[in-house]
Amino acid sequence: MKRKEGFVLREVCGEKVIVGEGLGAIDFGKLLSINETAAWIWEKAGELGDFSVDDIARALCEDYDVDLETARADTARLLAQWQELGIVE
Repeated sequence: MKRKEGFVLREVCGEKVIVGEGLGAIDFGKLLSINETAAWIWEKAGELGDFSVDDIARALCEDYDVDLETARADTARLLAQWQELGIVE
């Protein structure tokens, strides 16, 4: 999986949001407000390029105090939501 081109993380009024730029903005047409951990996942996904749920979950375990099973379940849920929104593919 990978982040879809045209979507970027911004800070708006102190909140982290994912927005579409260029053609992505035309189809998306909204701001997606996310928490700090989701913002970290977005950035990590960008660093990795192609990634899997397990790649992100393992990275979460390295940087956060979380067990692999919890990280994997939470990451899978978040990435599934992002796929439905069309910001990862």
